[in-house]
Amino acid sequence: MESATRILTISEVAEVLRCSKAHVHRALTGRIAGVPQLAHLSLGRRKLVPREWFDQWLEENRTTKGQQADVDVGG
Repeated sequence: MESATRILTISEVAEVLRCSKAHVHRALTGRIAGVPQLAHLSLGRRKLVPREWFDQWLEENRTTKGQQADVDVGG
């Protein structure tokens, strides 16, 4: 079962980021200004994110205390 925890679904990514699944889809397609595209695997219509890629993406995009991130609040 360990391999199952190494792959995240869109819902799981959204839960970790505390955002909507639609916002995760925008991250996957690179449609969030100032934020690089989140690497993922496509299996037909299903999108999956390996945990290692997600953790690396998070670390690269983490802001330090005092820095303000550009946030896309539009729908």
